[in-house]
Amino acid sequence: MLPPSFRKAIAPTDDTPRKLCLAKHDRWPCLTGFAESRTDLFEAQVTREQDAALKLGKEFDWEQRMAQLWSFQDVPFDSSGRFVLPEGLASVCDLGEGIAFLGGSPFFTLWPPKALFAMGTGWEGQQAVCRSQQAEALGKRK
Repeated sequence: MLPPSFRKAIAPTDDTPRKLCLAKHDRWPCLTGFAESRTDLFEAQVTREQDAALKLGKEFDWEQRMAQLWSFQDVPFDSSGRFVLPEGLASVCDLGEGIAFLGGSPFFTLWPPKALFAMGTGWEGQQAVCRSQQAEALGKRK
């Protein structure tokens, strides 16, 4: 179920289609979720990434990066935030028992807890949020 704060970011009004865009994150072992309106910014984002790479003397494949960004699936959700996670996306990140929703605008992430807990230094805050979400979910089951 999509948490309320993320629901409001994706579909802030009743007139906004309840459509979540989901894709494999390009660097992390998780999914990324965002509103369809974010696609309006893809070209500018990739151009910035290309400029930064070139300044550092790194190669950059503009077409590959655009293909990565546009490789998402539209997933409808209801007013309660319920959605069906496509099996292919769930398997690419090994999302099974639980999902930790983390982040904010312009995107958020959906993590399998064990992958998040395996992340190194710098992820302690996100790991704490995940533990809190797990404890809350266990409390609701009882």
